[in-house]
Amino acid sequence: MYLEIITPDKKVFSGEVVVATFPGSKGSFQVLNNHAPLISTLDKGKISLRTAQGEQSMMVDGGVVEVLNNQIIVLAEAIIG
Repeated sequence: MYLEIITPDKKVFSGEVVVATFPGSKGSFQVLNNHAPLISTLDKGKISLRTAQGEQSMMVDGGVVEVLNNQIIVLAEAIIG
């Protein structure tokens, strides 16, 4: 899956991921390959990513995520830390 994480200031991440976990407003959720289309708001919390190179995470201060056709776009209000 291709993931982009964008803030108003810059593109924070773009690349292929195996799995991504998001802090949804109604609870944490995980996105895998061929996930059903969805749009969700994000609360303040941790986004976790697993790529072929390993795992990484970052804290976001809310935002929106869209999943469609194995592409994930995150519009984050800000990256914390």
